[in-house]
Amino acid sequence: MIGGDLRLVIAALAGIALAVVMIVRGRLHPFIGLLCGAFTVGLLAGLPLPDVAKAVQKGVGDIIGGTGLVVALGLSLGAMLHLSGAAASLARGALQMTGARAAPWATLGIAIVVGLPLFFETGLVLLLPIVVAAAEEMTGEDGPVRDAAKLRLIMPALAGLGVVHALVPPHPGPLLAVEALGADLGRTMLYGILIAIPTAVIAGPLLAKITTRGVRLSSPVATDAGLAIAPPPRLWALLIVLLPVLMIATGELGQMMPALKGAGWLVAASNPVVALLLTNLVALPLLFGRRLREAAIQDAVWHETMGAAGAILLAIGAGGALKQVLVTAGLSDLLARTVLMYAISPLLLGWLVAVAIRLAAGSATVATITAVGIMPGVVANSGVSPELVVLAIGAGSVFFSHVNDPGFWLVKSYVGTSTADTFRTWSLLETAISVVGLVLVLALSYVV
Repeated sequence: MIGGDLRLVIAALAGIALAVVMIVRGRLHPFIGLLCGAFTVGLLAGLPLPDVAKAVQKGVGDIIGGTGLVVALGLSLGAMLHLSGAAASLARGALQMTGARAAPWATLGIAIVVGLPLFFETGLVLLLPIVVAAAEEMTGEDGPVRDAAKLRLIMPALAGLGVVHALVPPHPGPLLAVEALGADLGRTMLYGILIAIPTAVIAGPLLAKITTRGVRLSSPVATDAGLAIAPPPRLWALLIVLLPVLMIATGELGQMMPALKGAGWLVAASNPVVALLLTNLVALPLLFGRRLREAAIQDAVWHETMGAAGAILLAIGAGGALKQVLVTAGLSDLLARTVLMYAISPLLLGWLVAVAIRLAAGSATVATITAVGIMPGVVANSGVSPELVVLAIGAGSVFFSHVNDPGFWLVKSYVGTSTADTFRTWSLLETAISVVGLVLVLALSYVV
């Protein structure tokens, strides 16, 4: 490795290490830590300070302008599903249709379906209290056996949320990767679903049989039950959950027909912003009915949306800044040359880069943003399927959730596990999703 390349690698490692220390040890918000890391990378790599500042501004603007709308619309949809009681109604209805033996598979299916249009933290806060309450009703005597039985219902729900967050657009991470790498959205959704289902089965119900043994639970945190309104019919709730995915899939599949290719309405339907905006507009009257115009309901929906959106948008914006500085400094070109020189699989390389950022920064979305930002050169030079690179990066982005991941503490609080048992259950579940997902992506690369 020549001197300039070595300096760039050291600068990247130093900037990321500084961000980790500030976030984990300094307890600062990822927004501040990642911005400081971005400036450190640029300055140590030899970029003039004005150029670093421009790269930071471009990175934040690109991410907020492209992914920010999807995040905000997804969060508002999640708030509506939560406050109207629609998601709770769907989950309870599905669990009532199954007995105790089939309940883990029911919770897995519920999480995959309900989690499709929602940001991970939104889905977690929305679904987990329902699953915990159902587990309380379905399990037997108190003690370790009861706790293990509860966890065997809870862990599949976490697996379902985790796999769709990592592998299936229109989640913000995979969607951003599709745009950055020039992948086909329809094929990415298809491949993602094919990989997500077996991955969720392995990381959820099957792994839970091993990791939940001997785990003791404390009382989980109390949760807000939402507004005091009657939940909508379950059919309407299911329609709202599936509508954005159906619109995007219809738009992508319709354009595969020569007679409809390029049709304006199909192009619009396949746009995630359009799909989520229309779903929001349909959800308001269907979920709230005549009470839609009440100030209390409007205030509750948008207060919940904006509170979550602020923290998420700041974090992913700063992640975009770090990504852009790494690209401007030349790390993308360095990785492309490395792949050509040493015959490293682009899929494995994308996964490893995402794993490194995930372990350092904590956020799966930030890991995806950073990894895809430095991978376009690798994809262009190797000829690998960009759809599979998107999925490999998505799998890497959820590797081993630990103390710098807000999801780690959310799971610990809502499930009632100790810190050590959260590592044993949740962290291993995320690692299983990451590793199994990579293996299935590599296997699929021999077919497509």
